[in-house]
Parts: sequence; structure tokens; C-alpha cells
Amino acid sequence: MTDPHAYCQEKAATSGSSFYYSFMFLPPERRQAITALYAFCREVDDVVDECQDMQIAHTKLDWWRNQVDQVFTGTPQHPVALALKDISTRFNLPREQLLEIIDGMQMDLQQTRYLDWKALNLYCYRVASVVGLLSAEIFGYTNRQTLKYAHDLGLAFQLTNIIRDVGEDARRGRIYLPVDELQRFKVPAKQILEGEYSDNFRELMAFQTQRARQLYDQAFAQLPPEDKKTQRPGLIMAAIYRTLLDEIEADGFQVLDRRTSLTPLRKIWIAGKTWFLG
Repeated sequence: MTDPHAYCQEKAATSGSSFYYSFMFLPPERRQAITALYAFCREVDDVVDECQDMQIAHTKLDWWRNQVDQVFTGTPQHPVALALKDISTRFNLPREQLLEIIDGMQMDLQQTRYLDWKALNLYCYRVASVVGLLSAEIFGYTNRQTLKYAHDLGLAFQLTNIIRDVGEDARRGRIYLPVDELQRFKVPAKQILEGEYSDNFRELMAFQTQRARQLYDQAFAQLPPEDKKTQRPGLIMAAIYRTLLDEIEADGFQVLDRRTSLTPLRKIWIAGKTWFLG
């Protein structure tokens, strides 16, 4: 039988995600826990991204809901769920929040547009802020104000993802940028779906980037000094993602036909610098 935590480690390591680099310096027990949480997020996200048949995708997400229930009330089958069962009691991970992540993935199956920032904010909360709140439990904190920091940092991360992936999402028929903001900047959805650049599009992306930076600043302002040390993995992630935002902006928001990314070496350098210098 596959070792649950080894499975999660493999899932995280092969993803190439920036999150992996923020775990590197954690003590083994916390690193194992955050890797299990990350693997869970990857599994349910893959259902949405890789499943062409909507009905099958809904069925698979329902199966994952059952696995989460089994984490708390029985014996789950999937290696990731078994790993979650192992860590959930140690780190006080609420079942409701794990299910809320699945609710966020379900939104991707039900809609491809968001009318305004408020509607997009709910999606970002479910797929990212909830992950931030669970991560804060794993990293440890003494001041509950840290949860506000974790919530806002999750929003900032998800908006950064949306900015980076505009073209990739459009090729899947999805536009996460709010409809009312597309209209305000006079950017037709058709233009994004067809990968056409314009000055208006770049202004729209500059606006989204500014919003993301404000969310990072808002998050940092809410992190109590006494919890800064334990929450360093989130600060590493933020340093990597803010560098990514800078790169996207410097490149003129060329996000419709390419995906901007940082090299693994650069991510390791940023991670090390943030961990040791704070």
C-alpha cells in the first residue's frame, strides 16, 4: 500500500508550484502537514481542470466530499485523505473548511464569469483564503489577528494566479476578471478569448495588479509581530508571488499567449532570503 505522506510529497514535488518552495524550511511535522493540505488542493483542482465531462467532474467532487467526511468519521480510501486524517487532529483542521475548498472547485463547474469583485471575492475566499486559514493553523499562531492576515494573503495569491493565467483560463472558456471591470475598461470578453492585446487590456491588468498589491499590503499590516516567525512560509510565498507580479508588469502584461514564471533557482533564492532575513 502507498504510504500516504510519500504520495503527498510526490504530488507536491512534481507540481512545480511556488507553494512547494515555501515549505522547504519548515520542521518535518509541519512540512508533512502542509504538504498533505497542498496535495488535497491539487487533487480536487485537477478534477476541474482535467475532467472534460461535467457530470463526471461533479461525481468526483462528491466522492471527495465523502472522503473528507471519512477523514473525521471513518477510514478514507485515498492516500491524500489518509494523510489528512493523520494530521487533522494534530493541527485542528475543521472539516467545514476542507469542504469549502471543494465548494470553490464546484463553482468552476457552474460558472465561467463573475459579475463583479464581490462575486469573484467569494470564489477566491473558498479556493484560497480558506487554504490560508488552514495553513495558519498548521504553521502556528498565538494571536487570532493572524487569521485576518491569512485570509487577505489568500485573496492576494488567488488574484495573482488569475492575473498570470488569463490566457490559459481563456483557452478553457473561463474569464475570472469581473464583467463590470471588463466593461469599465472597454475590454470585450471576445478580445480575451481570442488572445488580442490592446492598451485597454493592459490598463485593466494594471488595475488588477494594483489591487493585488493592495491586498498583500493589507495582509502584512494585519500580521502581529509575535507570529511573524511562525508564518514565514506565507511570507516566502508572498515574496515569490510579488516578484512574479513585478515580472508580469515589466513584460507589459503579456499574459494572453504565455505564462510568466520564475525559475526554480530563483524561487529557492527568494525562499532562502525571506526565511533567513525575514
